[in-house]
Amino acid sequence: MYEVLLFDGGVYKINELYELIEDVGGFVIQKTQVQVQITVTLAIPEEERPAIEAKTVELGGKLIDVPLAGTEIAVVAPTLGRHHMPHPTCDIAEQLRRAGAITVVMGLARGKGRRTAQISADEKAVIEEYDAAVFVLGNFKDCILEHKVKLFEDLEVPVVAVCGPEIDDLPSCEGLVCGVGRKVERMRREEEIHKLEEVGTTIEEVVRQKRKELDEDPLFVHPAEIKDRIAELEEVQRSLRPAPIVLHLDGLRVKIPYAEWKDQIAAVEVYGRRLGDIADISDSRLGGSTLIRIKTRAEVESG
Repeated sequence: MYEVLLFDGGVYKINELYELIEDVGGFVIQKTQVQVQITVTLAIPEEERPAIEAKTVELGGKLIDVPLAGTEIAVVAPTLGRHHMPHPTCDIAEQLRRAGAITVVMGLARGKGRRTAQISADEKAVIEEYDAAVFVLGNFKDCILEHKVKLFEDLEVPVVAVCGPEIDDLPSCEGLVCGVGRKVERMRREEEIHKLEEVGTTIEEVVRQKRKELDEDPLFVHPAEIKDRIAELEEVQRSLRPAPIVLHLDGLRVKIPYAEWKDQIAAVEVYGRRLGDIADISDSRLGGSTLIRIKTRAEVESG
């Protein structure tokens, strides 16, 4: 299984790190250089970490765990109005960003009130484009158990539920964190920060489990390998959108229009094969973006 890390150091002899990453069968996910300092997000086989750590010490840098790098996660609240919890929702999203994830905050269209709280087919389709979802549910136990649990019961992506009351178990979710209730201010106190860390740890475990499941039937190529080739497209290089290519556990989101660029994306060559032959390419529900889902080795070989 791959482990995602962040190298933080200087640019001096940085090519030696890149060569070592390639030698151990790893990938560079992202580079960010500011003058003579550089941060490199990388994915390597877990057993090769000591070699990377030794090279990091040699280069005078430091290695930071970013377990959610290479993922895109939706943080969902019934609404984003003050009736619910905009402050904890945004704080949770920020906590996940610090662990390396790309996050988006969503409010449902019919979320206000226990009897009207619902999720539409379009909203489900949007959420299922992400690697996982965190649902921030509210303060009332009976409301959560009888009504709001239905918001995510049919979702196929892993779900972590966050709520105020203490609940022993909640169906249809892979993780549960209690004690995060409605607030009218940011979560700054020590006990609140510990709760944010608990949310982060829970979603990290959910993502780790999903990575293990993918390792049982590995993808034909790692998403980072496709990212390097997609980045060469003219439209991607001209894009002014932040993070024009976003990695997922099983693919990528490319922020260029599907209808105009689907043929060029499908024609990208990866290990002597067309990308269209080793991945499913589709239009994103968010508009102006293209989704790429990489097929497993078994699917490619049988096809």
